[in-house]
Amino acid sequence: MALKPGDKAPEVLGVDQSGKEIRLSDFAGRKVVLYFYPKDNTPGCTAEACNLRDNYADLQSAGYAVVGVSKDSEASHVKFIEKQSLPFPLIADTELKLNEAFGVWREKKMAGRSYMGTVRTTFIIDENGVIADVIEKVDTKNHAAQILKK
Repeated sequence: MALKPGDKAPEVLGVDQSGKEIRLSDFAGRKVVLYFYPKDNTPGCTAEACNLRDNYADLQSAGYAVVGVSKDSEASHVKFIEKQSLPFPLIADTELKLNEAFGVWREKKMAGRSYMGTVRTTFIIDENGVIADVIEKVDTKNHAAQILKK
């Protein structure tokens, strides 16, 4: 069951690349862009992360904090952040708790086969911890513009 606009987001989001627990209350007074992506260092995921990085100042000016989530390990996230100079935390959801809580761990199809994976989705969470919007058709190369239009 996917979370939708109007639902309260979980307080504990997970553990970031440094092993630090990330909570919604860490971002009090700001909106949170919680974006789920399939895998570090893949073309679409790199394009999305770099677009958010390149527009990070504009997102911050608009009152947004940015947090990425994938099932990759903390070590993988550290390498991805260093390689791409990402200024925001990435949650290592290795046990898929956050993916499942937000309903983005779903069946996918590619080349005629079905498998379970993360469906690229972004949740905009307001200052009160309530989901304000969900972006399901993410434009990886222009994602910040999609968010700033909301």
